[in-house]
Amino acid sequence: MARPIRETPILFGDEARRFEMQMLNPRPISAEQKAQMMSDYEFLRARCVNCAF
Repeated sequence: MARPIRETPILFGDEARRFEMQMLNPRPISAEQKAQMMSDYEFLRARCVNCAF
């Protein structure tokens, strides 16, 4: 039997501000990194033909 899902922790103070700033200002990725990510995605997608999602 599966274990119950625990509550998600709530951020307060400096941690909350830092998290919000990171979400609003994500690190830019280069075109090469994006192309690599897409190629990895397509590779895995091709391998998972019979997966049920």
